[in-house]
Amino acid sequence: QVQLVESGGGLVQAGGSLRLSCAASGRAFSSYVMGWFRQAPGKEREFVVAISWSGGSTYYADSVKGRFTISRDNAKNTVYLQMNSLKPEDTAVYYCAARVSPLGLLDSRAGAYDYWGQGTQVTVSS
Repeated sequence: QVQLVESGGGLVQAGGSLRLSCAASGRAFSSYVMGWFRQAPGKEREFVVAISWSGGSTYYADSVKGRFTISRDNAKNTVYLQMNSLKPEDTAVYYCAARVSPLGLLDSRAGAYDYWGQGTQVTVSS
């Protein structure tokens, strides 16, 4: 079992940056594939990015590729999402998720993740 707590959301102007953090409690954080998802009002939850156990592999949604960067620090049980060149369409609640995957496979499906945080609001003004 792992508990996830996101932080770092807020209000930013278009073109600005934010860094989200997701702190995990519990053991074996380094054995989880981690992901970030987002959900805008009236829309379905959307995949943003995933990262492998070691951080050596990542998988980005096309909509954020080149602007967002995921990283993790297994010593601190934390995964980060650096968001640059933010756009109004990035406005959403951002969720951190953990996936139990013995093979360490990255996945963009929300249903593939076992644990979720409560989310943090990101609002980008135009």
